[in-house]
Amino acid sequence: MHAPAPPLIPQDLLLAAYRGGIFPMADSRDDPDLFWVEPRERAIIPLASFRMSRSLRKIIRQDRFRVTCNRAFADVVAACAAPRDAHDGSWISHRIAASYAALHDSGHAHSLECWDQAGQLVGGLYGVSFDRVFCGESMFSRADNASKVALAWLVALLRKAGVQLLDCQFMTDHLASLGAVAMTQEDYLIQLRAACGVAEMCVPDAYCALLGAIAGADDSGDGTADGAALGMDGGASSPGKLIAQSFTQTS
Repeated sequence: MHAPAPPLIPQDLLLAAYRGGIFPMADSRDDPDLFWVEPRERAIIPLASFRMSRSLRKIIRQDRFRVTCNRAFADVVAACAAPRDAHDGSWISHRIAASYAALHDSGHAHSLECWDQAGQLVGGLYGVSFDRVFCGESMFSRADNASKVALAWLVALLRKAGVQLLDCQFMTDHLASLGAVAMTQEDYLIQLRAACGVAEMCVPDAYCALLGAIAGADDSGDGTADGAALGMDGGASSPGKLIAQSFTQTS
């Protein structure tokens, strides 16, 4: 007989933890236990100063990847949890993955996916959203720049949706190259409380609707590009060009 699966982390507990500046991790993929993390130093990406290199802008404008929202949440989490090499573990345990799947079902956890020309999932990210906050959890890439493209799309959509805080949890060289900045936990909590202390604006619906309008991520799936969704006056003929243009107009 199989041992019973560990209980899911209650959704209200998860959201309360994020609103308090902490989040869960596990020691391994199969670990049924978890611990709560409150870093001394946090990393955020200021949405107004995301760094898009010329090469990344070119890749986005070329629509090298098709970007979707919430099309393959479980697959993205599984890819993020997969070990990078034989000696690498994962803090995303099966219990944590299942708990975020439930959070996704309730509308508070989301994924962006990058698909190649053959229709294969080659990159993406996922995170938790509430009030005017998006907490990025993890990203993966099986093709050059795929995770960067997903992050650039996320930033563009969150900016237009009025999100105030994009939390990246821990600073890395990769995130720093994209404009992430480090701060103390105390300073992070100040920004977090400010973003939580405003009227609820249904961020998940806002940015998913934008992505649907731009990339055809709704049921039509026709890839129609709608410049009005990003407040533009036209002139861009593809989803990627619209995303790149949105950074040009505000940076």
